[in-house]
Amino acid sequence: AWLAAELARGQFFTGFPWSASGYAHTGGPLAALAPWVGVYGIAAVSAWASALVALALPARAAGEGGEGGGGDAGGGGPWALPRRAGGCSGAWACAAALALLVASANLGPSQFTEPAGELRASLLQPNIDQSLKFDAQRMGRNLERLIEQAHAAPGPLVVTPESVVPLPQRVLDPALWQRLREPFVQGDRAALVGIFLGDESAGYVNSMVGLSSEASPHPERFYSYGKRHLLPFGEFIPPGFGWFVALLDIPLGDQARGRSIAPFETQGQRLRPLICYEDLFAEELVDSLSGPQAATVFVNASNLAWFGLRLVQDQHLQFSRMRAMEFQRPFLRATNTGATTAIDHRGQVTARLSAGIEGRLDVQVEGRTGRTPYAVWLGRWGHAPLWLLVVLVAAAAWVRSPRRPDAAPGRPRPDR
Repeated sequence: AWLAAELARGQFFTGFPWSASGYAHTGGPLAALAPWVGVYGIAAVSAWASALVALALPARAAGEGGEGGGGDAGGGGPWALPRRAGGCSGAWACAAALALLVASANLGPSQFTEPAGELRASLLQPNIDQSLKFDAQRMGRNLERLIEQAHAAPGPLVVTPESVVPLPQRVLDPALWQRLREPFVQGDRAALVGIFLGDESAGYVNSMVGLSSEASPHPERFYSYGKRHLLPFGEFIPPGFGWFVALLDIPLGDQARGRSIAPFETQGQRLRPLICYEDLFAEELVDSLSGPQAATVFVNASNLAWFGLRLVQDQHLQFSRMRAMEFQRPFLRATNTGATTAIDHRGQVTARLSAGIEGRLDVQVEGRTGRTPYAVWLGRWGHAPLWLLVVLVAAAAWVRSPRRPDAAPGRPRPDR
């Protein structure tokens, strides 16, 4: 039931699986399950282990008094726990839960992917307040500061946060655009820059533009990745809610979806960009992990300034860690205000920039090739195996449930 609820929330009811319970296990014994069954499978196992522990607890006898027991003479009220049979069933349930945790922690082999070389990068954190990001009077100074930071960064790859250039590339001053791209279209340096692409008629796309001597030899030619999973009310307008979005006064609040998932190649690595909360959706990035163009590194660009410094930064970091564990790929995260981090293929944070400051994080990660069991079956069947598990368990529970005589058709039910 717990698994069904989380799958439904992530796929149907809102499609927004923020803080699914499996993320609580990025550390601990169940973390070893990530490359096998992913975050939803971990949630199912943790719920199962919790149920076994609950079965091991001593049951309250029917009719016990107190506020929790109901105090009914007839059997403890509607919320009383059922009377359980005696014996050692509780000990067996507790032992089963412990065995489940021990077995999960000792799954092997632990490494399904192989090293594919090193990637060095500089991750920029401009720390621009959200109220000033789209301010026309401050925008020019912010862009000048961005150019200075990008040029001074020592990493062969420079990564900026999401929409760090808060204008469509077509309307950006050509001189500013040329200055931004200049150090990256000569030599061996490269950059991934957050910007908007498109126009009024085709729609604007929240994008990451790749600049390098191979990808962008001409100012109008460059690698681009457009955000595919848009945020309701912030990036697209659900039918009938135009009036509501107008009240929010969000710039570029009705955007077009990106299409391409081709990787950006630099330093012998294939980078899969992800913008903002796209790293919540393992099923949408698994298609970039197979074939000759399989990604070796994930790169997330985010702007969490909308939510302050403490509300969601650590949660979002936890989501990236889980994706790294599920697919055994390193993760680079460049954010506006935090959490700018480097994560290795085991999901461990290897470097992190303090939140709420302007700065730069110079990191090195190891790219990886190969696929985990989770990547294989998720790429082939999606979440269908987990839904099948839900159906089979529900069917088994229904078949085994006792048929109460007082529920038979035509038979009067006794007073309660």
